[in-house]
Amino acid sequence: MSSQPRSIGDQELALLRFISQRGQATVAEAVEGFGQPRGLARSTVLTMMDRLRRKGHLTRRLVEHVYAYAPRTHHTTVVRQAIASFVDRTLGGSVSPFVTYLAEREELSDEELTELESLLSRLQRGRRRKR
Repeated sequence: MSSQPRSIGDQELALLRFISQRGQATVAEAVEGFGQPRGLARSTVLTMMDRLRRKGHLTRRLVEHVYAYAPRTHHTTVVRQAIASFVDRTLGGSVSPFVTYLAEREELSDEELTELESLLSRLQRGRRRKR
């Protein structure tokens, strides 16, 4: 296994987020809290958890005769990696197309706009400090 965890899909990211929020989860807990609300079979959840483990995102240990899976990487780290990959592969390394998309997006809430303004201010302060 490489030192850098491999990328994951949307459903896997959602499962990783579920497990991260709990701290750890058995397959039964993941099926009940994550799989059943989404109509996923136990075997599907088990396959996803094992795939996340093989990709380096989860660890597992035997606890009272049952495997407990825990995050090796926090789901926010995985999201950052996915965004970086998207920017590099899809946008050619430039965030400008994404910012343009956000500026033209009509569904942007007041809270999201406030958060974006705050992030932009933080980015500008950081750039000024580096000069």
